[in-house]
Amino acid sequence: MSLGYAEKLSFIEDVGNVGMTELFDPSHVLQEKIERLAKIIQKSKHLVVFTGAGISTSCGIPDFRGPKGIWTLQREGKPLPEASLPFHLAMPGMTHMALVELEKAGIIKFVISQNVDGLHLRSGIPREKLAELHGNSFLEICPSCDVEYLRDFEVETIGLKETSRRCFDTKCGAKLKDTVLDWEDALPSKEMNPAEKHCKMADVVLCLGTSLQITPACNLPLKCLHGGGKIVIVNLQKTPKDKRASLVIHGFVDKVIAGVIDLLNLRIPPYVRIDLFQIIITQSLSADERHVNWTLRVASIHGLKAQLPFIKSVEVSFSDTQKYKPASLLEQPFLLKRRTSPNEEFEIVLQLNFSDGCGCLHTLVNIPFDFKVSTGSYSLDKDAIFKELRNAAIQNRCCGQNELIERKAIPDSNTQVMDYAAVTNLKTFDSDSISNADVKKQTDTLNGTKISRKRSEGRKRKSRY
Repeated sequence: MSLGYAEKLSFIEDVGNVGMTELFDPSHVLQEKIERLAKIIQKSKHLVVFTGAGISTSCGIPDFRGPKGIWTLQREGKPLPEASLPFHLAMPGMTHMALVELEKAGIIKFVISQNVDGLHLRSGIPREKLAELHGNSFLEICPSCDVEYLRDFEVETIGLKETSRRCFDTKCGAKLKDTVLDWEDALPSKEMNPAEKHCKMADVVLCLGTSLQITPACNLPLKCLHGGGKIVIVNLQKTPKDKRASLVIHGFVDKVIAGVIDLLNLRIPPYVRIDLFQIIITQSLSADERHVNWTLRVASIHGLKAQLPFIKSVEVSFSDTQKYKPASLLEQPFLLKRRTSPNEEFEIVLQLNFSDGCGCLHTLVNIPFDFKVSTGSYSLDKDAIFKELRNAAIQNRCCGQNELIERKAIPDSNTQVMDYAAVTNLKTFDSDSISNADVKKQTDTLNGTKISRKRSEGRKRKSRY
């Protein structure tokens, strides 16, 4: 989990058992259990998945109670673990994307998460099939109209407090609140009610990477037992619910789920990260009407004061290099002011340099410029553009592609606002080569590095079961 999130939590003396010994089933036993789990999943009619911090450790996010977990180290008086990358740049891992495939195949009916990292939502699990019991560090909600806002930055508060932003609905405008619970906060009924409903309906609740110690969330899987359902637990440590489970697997979650996906002859899909940004150009005629004063800003779609966590710097150049000098914008806000002639037309070329941790170095945007501000606005099919960007990233095995998704003209202020979507990372998974000893060997595409080859999507064998 985010170290910042752990530091924001109120102090509590009893955080449950921490630092327990990790257990590993022998390889032949593990394989046998994976095969049993695959059969259970295939026969299930209403599969519910219940996840904890253990599914995100391979994404570079420390857990809480493991041997090197946040609370384990705190109790031992040791320094906190270092995350391998900023929290906002963490991407869904092998297990997250395998669950997406199982949901698309109609096998998973509902996902319940205790994590606040937001990776399930980013992976592609539909919001209506997801309960985030303890909140989402990247999600704000309007307490008035119940609209949710997913951010590309970590919301600054926890404990259901007001943030610095307001609802975008002009008829509302209420102050937004974070969604992450503190210790004393009750589980929200919006998340708890559907989670409880689906656990009661479930014939299988699959618990992945959770110690099942935090109440009342940890008791949700037990609700399937009253209707004759089964509990399966995949975790490296013992849990208080092991005795109630039909199957307990001690192994890396990624290893287990990759094995199940293979046995069911499914394919773990790549993860393509798409981020959004705005380019805002404002023009005004000088007092003597001889020049155009204009301002260019590269900004967050979440507001002018919001940071762009995935952009490190912006380089600006022009098609007419003899007249206009290039500029380097090294700090946020990325803002450039220039003066040109009203009759001139040229092209602005922006090179947006991505932050460390992104899968490529930059993206390029070309913008035609003249003093004729269009009064037209239009919005393109965002879902279709996202699909096109994902397909292109996967097919070309690289990222950095961008597309315009919306253009808004504000004639009163001679301003045009252009919203863009850009592919900032691509992550693929090789389930065939993953091993119990080195679960983190997941193949990423970074600056065009090689990615794993997959079976042809057109050739899917029949399930072994």
